Amino acid sequence: MDARLNLFGNSVATKVLRHINSAGKVISDSTLPSETQELVKIRASQINGCGFCTDMHTKDAIHAGETQLRLNLIAAWREATVFTDAERAALELTEQGTRIADAAGGVSDEAWAAAAKHYDEDQLAALISLIALINAYNRVNVIVRQPAGDYQPGMFG
Repeated sequence: MDARLNLFGNSVATKVLRHINSAGKVISDSTLPSETQELVKIRASQINGCGFCTDMHTKDAIHAGETQLRLNLIAAWREATVFTDAERAALELTEQGTRIADAAGGVSDEAWAAAAKHYDEDQLAALISLIALINAYNRVNVIVRQPAGDYQPGMFG
């Protein structure tokens, strides 16, 4: 399977992705826990059906020491006992932020309050930025049908 457009060979796509990657660096350098960052990226990617990002972020999470058990349970996090209350709040915010069109009121006050209970303002800023950013990546990859399965941790520097 080939992508509809070579994102890595097109000058416009490369420039746009370079800017998105710069925003991602700000988030990855923030105090939002890296484990939480990967959980958020994986969950949003699952919801959006982005195989490329799901492949990438599960492999990156394993490479960083995440357990297979936790990765297996991300899609069923509500019923799983392996996530902290803070991670659960981040996953709820991720789901509501990713599914904005499905909810007339957007993100609920309860989801926001739960996240704010566990994360300071800078971490919240990183969290909401990450949710927006992974959704942008998902949409680009889903639109071009970027194939999944060949990603290796660190291959993008």
